[in-house]
Amino acid sequence: MTARRIVLLGPPGSGKGTQAVRLAAWLGVPHISTGDLLRSEVQNRTTLGLQAQGFMDRGELVPDQLVAEMIRKRIEGVTGFVLDGFPRNINQAKILETVTAVDRVLHFQLNREEIIRRLSARRVCPQCGHVYNLISSPPQHDNLCDTCKTLLVQRSDDTPEVIERRIDVQYAREIGPMLEFYRKRNVLREIDAQGDIESVYQAAQRALE
Repeated sequence: MTARRIVLLGPPGSGKGTQAVRLAAWLGVPHISTGDLLRSEVQNRTTLGLQAQGFMDRGELVPDQLVAEMIRKRIEGVTGFVLDGFPRNINQAKILETVTAVDRVLHFQLNREEIIRRLSARRVCPQCGHVYNLISSPPQHDNLCDTCKTLLVQRSDDTPEVIERRIDVQYAREIGPMLEFYRKRNVLREIDAQGDIESVYQAAQRALE
């Protein structure tokens, strides 16, 4: 039986967001990006959104428990989901366990050199916000946005030096305890994310069956 309550983990640049969309469509379940979910709650001025806005206005992080409540609300009545962006640390993994059972956790593995290569190739249109990647999804014309023809720019946090710090500070120290947490529950599957989008997608499908 194919697993349907899925959590995706992986470093920045591993392509888990792209795979989340494809896997959710294949399974016929919602793709839940916690970043998108938070923005939606805030924009719609829901009770949870207003609470989150208060923390954001004070320059504070939205509490894990509040994000978990947004997820709980979103998955009410659904038969499955593909969750991308939560948990990011062991505390969040434990909180998520109080919200929902998880059938499978896919960890998209990518080495440091490839992470830096992929993220360094990211470019953004300052006019419309469209994101390109010079390696995997380049613009039709050199460094120009396909939509508004504006010159693309590289974000300040997409330089190799900043990316390395993000890997060390935001990812490497948090992922180990989470992987061990899910490994003990026998739901963790490792996915080699070095390949192209299609081969990684097929590996993820096999890991869910």
